[in-house]
Amino acid sequence: MTYLTDLKTIIDINSYTGNKAGVDEISKLMTSWLDDLGFENICYTREDIGNHNLYITPKTEGTKILFLGHNDTVFPQGKFEHYSEDEEWIYGPGVCDMKGGNMVALQALRNVYERNGKIENIDFLLVSDEETGSDDSKELSSKIAKDYDVCFVFEAAGEKLEVVTGRKGVGTFTISIEGKAAHAGVRYEEGINANLEAAHKLMELTKLTNLKIGTTVNVGKITGGIGANTISPTAELLLELRYTQNSERDRLLHALEEITNTSYIKGTKATLSGLIQRDVMEANDEQLTLIKKIENLSGTMVPTEQRGGVSDANIVAAQGVTTLDGFGPFGDGDHTVNEKALKSSFEQRINLMSTILIHHQEFKQF
Repeated sequence: MTYLTDLKTIIDINSYTGNKAGVDEISKLMTSWLDDLGFENICYTREDIGNHNLYITPKTEGTKILFLGHNDTVFPQGKFEHYSEDEEWIYGPGVCDMKGGNMVALQALRNVYERNGKIENIDFLLVSDEETGSDDSKELSSKIAKDYDVCFVFEAAGEKLEVVTGRKGVGTFTISIEGKAAHAGVRYEEGINANLEAAHKLMELTKLTNLKIGTTVNVGKITGGIGANTISPTAELLLELRYTQNSERDRLLHALEEITNTSYIKGTKATLSGLIQRDVMEANDEQLTLIKKIENLSGTMVPTEQRGGVSDANIVAAQGVTTLDGFGPFGDGDHTVNEKALKSSFEQRINLMSTILIHHQEFKQF
């Protein structure tokens, strides 16, 4: 398993999203390894974050495949660093999210290249800002995705090596409320309490949650006021919404506007800001058809699951591309100092993806 040596190399390099030098160092290594397999690098340079890279191969007739991953991780330098392992697990930042997944993709491509001496119709997009919401790269990913028929995303697999067919959409919004300050002791009735308005809006926003269909609205932070002796002149609610259906997105956005524009406390005014960061990835028949073909090719069952968390799979799926996520190793503790990946799952995932790609390279379709 010589790929573990390469995995150790990239895990030992800090690639926190804000560490441009570290992320770009990972990019240079991935570029050199993919260059050995005949990939050409199109680099999208950035000043304040790591560069995004699209690695392309020659095109012929047939199904066009996009591999999708990210080079960035969540911990700044000095917080959680370095590779370690025992008989069963590998530990380190990004080992399952998602340097380990990128290594699965790379090793499968190496296997195909070793067998055929060339690779066609498979491109690999690696972005640098997924862990902070892909605010810079999502427009690029959306544009690139339109050129492909199938996308495999190498986020971590499920515990039973499930692939991911659905992910919730997610949006983050801020409601800013304006009231009127007044002395709480001697001019109480002259004040307009923005905090009280925020409390009413909080209750209405919470009512939008529908756990039966996977919709959640969470007001995660509330700020407002000056002090105990002053009627609050301003307040702010920071909230996140998640949903499993496009119809729920539309319902939530409409309700959010209504709640913002309703003054529960006379005289208050409110404004709404924010956006849908990643739209929903809904399970569909095209995914199921592809999974059946993969099962026939590999002779194994491919279990599936849907997740509440988001990834860049949401972005590509929103462009109508048949997208399957979770082709990385099984891992646990991602975004914590306990992040780990199961050694045996690397071989299983590499073998499965190699089987898929060898068939694709021979027949140029599934």
